[in-house]
Amino acid sequence: MIHNEITKRILVLDGAMGTVVQEYGLDEKDFRGERFQDIEGQLKGNNDVLCLTRPDVIADIHRRYLEAGADIITTNTFNAQRISQSDYHLQSYSKEMNIAGARLARQCADAFSTLDKPRFVAGSIGPTNKTCSMSPDVSDPARRELTYDELFEAYTEQIEGLIEGGVDLLLIETIFDSLNAKVAIDAAVQARGSRDIPIMLSVTVSDAAGRTLSGQTLDAFMASVSSYPIFSIGLNCSFGARQMKPYLKELARRAPYYVSAYPNAGLPNSLGLYDETPTSMAPQIAEFIDEELLNIVGGCCGTTPDFIREYVPLTVGKTPRQPAPKSGKIQLSGLDLLEPMAFTNVGERCNVAGSRKFLRLIKEKNYDEALQIARKQVEDGAMVLDINMDDALLDAKAEMVMFLNLIASEPEIARVPVMIDSSKWDVIMAGLKCVQGKSIVNSISLKEGEEVFLSHAADVKRMGAAVVVMCFDEKGQATTYERRLEIAERAYRLLTERLAFAPQDIIFDPNVLAVATGMEEHNAYALDFIRAAEWIKKNLPGAHVSGGVSNLSFSFRGNNYIREAMHAVFLYHGIHVGMDFGIVNPSTKVTYDDIPEDLLELLEDVVLNRRQDAAERLLNSEYAANKETVQGSEKTQAAVQEQRTVEERLQEALIRGTNETLAADLQEAVAKYPRAVDIIEGPLMAGMNEVGRRFGQGKMFLPQVVKTARTMKQAVEILQPFIDSGKQGNSTKSGKVLLATVKGDVHDIGKNIVSVIMACNGYEVIDMGVMVPADQIVQKAIDEQVDMIGLSGLITPSLEEMVNVAKELRKAGLDIPIMIGGATTSELHVALKIAPVYGGPVVWLKDASQNPIVAQRLMKEAKAYSEELNEEYEHMREQYNNEQQQLLSLEEARRNKPNLFE
Repeated sequence: MIHNEITKRILVLDGAMGTVVQEYGLDEKDFRGERFQDIEGQLKGNNDVLCLTRPDVIADIHRRYLEAGADIITTNTFNAQRISQSDYHLQSYSKEMNIAGARLARQCADAFSTLDKPRFVAGSIGPTNKTCSMSPDVSDPARRELTYDELFEAYTEQIEGLIEGGVDLLLIETIFDSLNAKVAIDAAVQARGSRDIPIMLSVTVSDAAGRTLSGQTLDAFMASVSSYPIFSIGLNCSFGARQMKPYLKELARRAPYYVSAYPNAGLPNSLGLYDETPTSMAPQIAEFIDEELLNIVGGCCGTTPDFIREYVPLTVGKTPRQPAPKSGKIQLSGLDLLEPMAFTNVGERCNVAGSRKFLRLIKEKNYDEALQIARKQVEDGAMVLDINMDDALLDAKAEMVMFLNLIASEPEIARVPVMIDSSKWDVIMAGLKCVQGKSIVNSISLKEGEEVFLSHAADVKRMGAAVVVMCFDEKGQATTYERRLEIAERAYRLLTERLAFAPQDIIFDPNVLAVATGMEEHNAYALDFIRAAEWIKKNLPGAHVSGGVSNLSFSFRGNNYIREAMHAVFLYHGIHVGMDFGIVNPSTKVTYDDIPEDLLELLEDVVLNRRQDAAERLLNSEYAANKETVQGSEKTQAAVQEQRTVEERLQEALIRGTNETLAADLQEAVAKYPRAVDIIEGPLMAGMNEVGRRFGQGKMFLPQVVKTARTMKQAVEILQPFIDSGKQGNSTKSGKVLLATVKGDVHDIGKNIVSVIMACNGYEVIDMGVMVPADQIVQKAIDEQVDMIGLSGLITPSLEEMVNVAKELRKAGLDIPIMIGGATTSELHVALKIAPVYGGPVVWLKDASQNPIVAQRLMKEAKAYSEELNEEYEHMREQYNNEQQQLLSLEEARRNKPNLFE
């Protein structure tokens, strides 16, 4: 019934239970009743026990909220599970408390229900007073006070009691640790079985950065639960309505579920009391409703039936929010969200089977140094970390748990998702029970038959993860194109049709196998993988393709240059046909364009199987002869490097992401150029532009771009003293510019370059950093009275957030010029999406060197420049719309196909 009601109107949830309990003046005897006279310690304050000792009080509170007009009342069971009740020595009563709490609420709701206004009961499931994701001991970061299995058992008992008592909904609320929440969801799904009892989630944000106490962003949290059957998601506690609103808007824009909000009565004052009143809160709640941000509204700490009475009339006749469409794209998370772009590289060095150093460190229990390997991979651009502990001399399960728990205490590592990699299923399950983000399981296959395959896949789905499916079956490993397709299609049908597994969470590995081994039957391995990747992307909707790239070049172990060059060729062709994941070394130095033409031909002959003798020709080449030959080749390249101009050397350093001669080359350039900033705007910017070109053509992938950006940053740092000295005596400012990388994006190299260039041109720069929410940009622009705003973003979700920032600026009555920059941005996107929602000028900049030129025009001729931009954007929109209208639908195109046999 609630499914029908929530589509028609905004539902009102009740307010705080604890706040109202205090109005009754209860003392210790009320909490003990006759049943708990022998219980040690004080029970006063344990409100859940009142369901058994003073049911009359709890029922009266429910009735007061129902009389105020609440559509949903929550059970008085927030802490009614064994974990929290252990503090009161009442563990054995937890299920009874939940049954009693649910029955009390059920009786009251039924008494007030009518055909026109049915009333519902939500079973309150709190986060407990312990966390699965963090250590209680700062000196022992791997320690956990609570395990997944212990919490699962406690939650299962609680939820079974709530269901037995007759709840309509299960409300997992005040979530501060996503892993605790995942355990509760798991328990809820298992306990309800086939019964239609919707699951509601409500998160509490702990700081102004919009993160939970365990460190996740809201976007990362939504990714963590994206595989579960969720009814609604929302926010409660921590903040008052005014402070909650920016985060609620974030949820409302993205969440493919119904959205709830029940804020505190403002922020607590110095005495711990809440200053907001029902009449002062009502206008703030009205904003939530009028802006169509939610479907369910209520109150948390400090609110009473009087608050709810004020909220009810605000919802009458108002339009409930429509859930956002599901994106159909895979979403992964660590502390931050990862929505993969064209290619997602998985760092390979935390694998005991692939790294002798990592294996040695784990065997020696040298976890600090092992963590440094993980950190280095993330710094080098790894977007996911593959972790494997399978070794005969290791307790793989214990080591997996230890390392994942340690990673959780390192925010710079934990921000990326993990790939839990093992051939032992108990190790994979143990790993999944340690991570709060949405991870990837590597792997499952059909080699043990359909029953085991489906059982493992069901476990993955239950734990909310994505999965790598290896192209193995009962007959063995797929080594031909045809067998890869046969197994992939069979596995896809089993997962999507038998388990309703989300297609976007399926990642096929069609087996990267070694080529150039001297065996003729191996010659087609790379090409068949590439062909299979293309077929999978075209024929298995939503699925992804991955592979362990280092397997390809095993024949050349010891010759790292050949191996990296072969990988670059393989990735170039694989990515072009749809390979979107790969386990690779993120610090690889060789890019596709780096490879000499003669070697490139040899490698492509091998990878694409273009010649019968391709392997033999490569093996007999000077490049493959021995290490000395390669080293000699590198020395030759070094000699060539010395003969190049300083500009060419600087550009080469950026493209390769190297810094061996960077300082010396920059010193030489400083003596040659009149201003240090000219070096940035000249050869360095030319190098960055070349990187952008190669990235756009698929000849470089993201870790390599990150390396180049790091080199650029080092170059700017080296030049900074020369830049500062050149600014002496220049007290006039050209204007004030605010720079920010928008929320959802952590890339700031391009923005940093813009900051340097603008400062060198006399502008006062206010750099807000990365992951900056729209409301903070708006407020800073107002406070600082800036002349223009620069928005930066590298990844695709940044585009949507830039549109949101423009909307928020306009809503605040601002028309400050906006400069847009970043790898995924384009002039067409500005014309179609950003400019139409903003009142001021919006300018797209191809690279940082354009910023001072554009800024000068904006300062001196803003009106004329704005009109010029608007005319250009209008022309682009018309042209785009005309092109779209000329495109036929797929069905029409098929009807018009030529008959080649007439």
